[in-house]
Amino acid sequence: MTLSGVHVPLITPFDADGRVALDALRRLADDVLDEGAAGLVALGTTGEPGSLTEAERRAVVDLVAGVCRERGVPLTVGASTAEALVALDPSQVTAALATVPPFVRPGEAGVVAHFAHLAALSPVPLIVYNIPYRTGQHLSVGALRDLAAVPGVAGVKHAVGGIDADTVALLADPPADFAVLGGDDLVISPLLAMGAHGGILASANVVTAGFADLVDAWHADPARARALANALAPLSDALFAAPNPTVVKGVLHALGRIPTPAVRLPLLPAAPETVRAALAALDRLPAPVAG
Repeated sequence: MTLSGVHVPLITPFDADGRVALDALRRLADDVLDEGAAGLVALGTTGEPGSLTEAERRAVVDLVAGVCRERGVPLTVGASTAEALVALDPSQVTAALATVPPFVRPGEAGVVAHFAHLAALSPVPLIVYNIPYRTGQHLSVGALRDLAAVPGVAGVKHAVGGIDADTVALLADPPADFAVLGGDDLVISPLLAMGAHGGILASANVVTAGFADLVDAWHADPARARALANALAPLSDALFAAPNPTVVKGVLHALGRIPTPAVRLPLLPAAPETVRAALAALDRLPAPVAG
C-alpha cells in the first residue's frame, strides 16, 4: 500500500451547544471528496482528538469510515498508542497515523523500536508522523530508512518545518513502497517537486481542489504547478497564523460550511482579524485554484 494524493485531516465541527456536529462533518467529508481528495484522515491533530470524549472519537471514526466506504477511498485514523491501535477495525480503517513519541526524546533507535512494537500489534499499516518541532525528536534520513524497513510501516507524514538535508536525501532515493506525505502545508509544493507522493494538509479543508490540482500538476505540468503553488502558499500561511485548526474553523464557519467556529480548550478561537486575513487570501485565489 502506497498512499498518494491529498488526504484531508478533517476538522471536528461543534454545534452551538458544544456537541460534535456530525451532520456538518458528513457534509464536509463529502465536499472534500467531491473536490478531489484522495482520502480522509479522522482524529488527526486538526480534528482536536485530545479534547474529544471516547464516545465522540468513536462517533467521528464511524461516520467518516462510512463515508469512505461509500466513496471507495482510504481512511487514516490518528492512533499513537497500543490501546488505540488494537481498537481499530481493519474493515473500516486503511492506515493509522502514529506520532513519534513526544517530549520523552527516546533517541532514534528508541523511535524505531517503538514503531516496530506498534506495527507488530496494529491491525492496519502505520504512517509515522514525523514532526520534530512538536515532539522534540529529530529523525535523520538513516532513521527514516530504518522505519521504512519495519514490516507494517507504510509511510511518513513528513513535517519538519521546511526542507532540510535529511528531507533532500530521503526524496533523492526514496524507499520502495513507502509513502512520503508532506505535512507542512506551506512547503508542500517543493516536497512534491522533489518526489513526495502527496500530503496530509489541513489547508485542504478549505480549498481541496487547489491542492489536489497541485499534486496532479507536479506530475504533468511543472510550470502550472509552480503557478498553483504561488497562489496557494499565502492562503496556507494565513490559515496557520494562529494555532491549527482555529483559523481553518473560522474560515469554514464564515463560508457557511460548519455551524460554529468553536474549538475546545486549550485552544481559543482565532481572532476575527486573523480569520478576515485568511478569507482575504482565499478571495485572492484565481477561480480555477479556489474551485
